Amino acid sequence: MSILSRVDLSILRILEADARISFAALAERVGLSKSPCWSRVQALEKQGVITGYRARIDAKAVGKGLTVYALATVEFARAEAFEAAVLRHPSIIECHSTAGAGDYLLRIVAADVADLDHLLRKELSQLPGVQRYTTTVCMKAIKQDGLLTAGL
Repeated sequence: MSILSRVDLSILRILEADARISFAALAERVGLSKSPCWSRVQALEKQGVITGYRARIDAKAVGKGLTVYALATVEFARAEAFEAAVLRHPSIIECHSTAGAGDYLLRIVAADVADLDHLLRKELSQLPGVQRYTTTVCMKAIKQDGLLTAGL
């Protein structure tokens, strides 16, 4: 990947904070005309720097008010099957392979404690290769969706 220019970084900062900004407004803020700005955004997408655009949804508003982090230890030979099952599971909204005390860190959303209990006992524990897991319930979010470009 090429080194990002000052203008590219400005484009990324603005889009990361507000992906719905018009190209005209974006171009004006970075000091370009609309067509060159659009071309730069397309190039950033093609290079894989910009990987997509999406709406952020309030979990409580869609009935998933409980967030839980689970650290899972998985039998090495079953890791691929575990990962495939995680990709299909709608309540697991993030999964990261880790080095340390566990093999995977999962972010799980549930409606409430009863829903979480069901997820843990009947679903997470039954995923391929799961040997054990520990959970941490999120009491409140202090910071989420931090901006990657903030320190650049």
